[in-house]
Amino acid sequence: MSQQAHDDLAKQLLACSYDDLNAVQKSVIDLIASEAPSNVNPAFKHDDRSFGDRLADQVAAIGGSWGFIIAFGLILVSWMGWNEATKGHPLAFDPYPFIFLNLMLSMLAAIQAPVIMMSQNRAAARDREAAEHDYTVNLRAELEIMHLHDKMDALREKQMLELLKRQNEAIKLLKTQVTRLSGKL
Repeated sequence: MSQQAHDDLAKQLLACSYDDLNAVQKSVIDLIASEAPSNVNPAFKHDDRSFGDRLADQVAAIGGSWGFIIAFGLILVSWMGWNEATKGHPLAFDPYPFIFLNLMLSMLAAIQAPVIMMSQNRAAARDREAAEHDYTVNLRAELEIMHLHDKMDALREKQMLELLKRQNEAIKLLKTQVTRLSGKL
């Protein structure tokens, strides 16, 4: 489609020239002009995450679940219960105040927190891309609806003009018949 057609479409739908539009608006006008369907972003279909990214996402999914919280709570209670029950016996490997447990919890938190933040950053980036795609689709739908409204209004106006023309012809015909009839009386 020509540049002039794109410019006309932009003026009709967005009330500004094609050159004044931002990149997203231009892509929507291009889609409308080409009458092509809105495609899903290929990045949404293909998983191009590295092994570390997939691992981080899996750790975040497990670490942020109720199953993990309950299992971890049971491990903590078991750890403390075992060491209290075997107090004074050689089987007690971490007596009260559970210094080794505290070290393990600190190490887990130090490793798990940045991994979860990496996963959240990637999820936020995917969400931004999805929101931009949704905006493009919604803007296109809105512009298409406006375009359809304009077409319907033009069609309705054309029909109204035809109806008025027929009514005027019918009125003229009736007037001529009335004058003929009144001349016979």
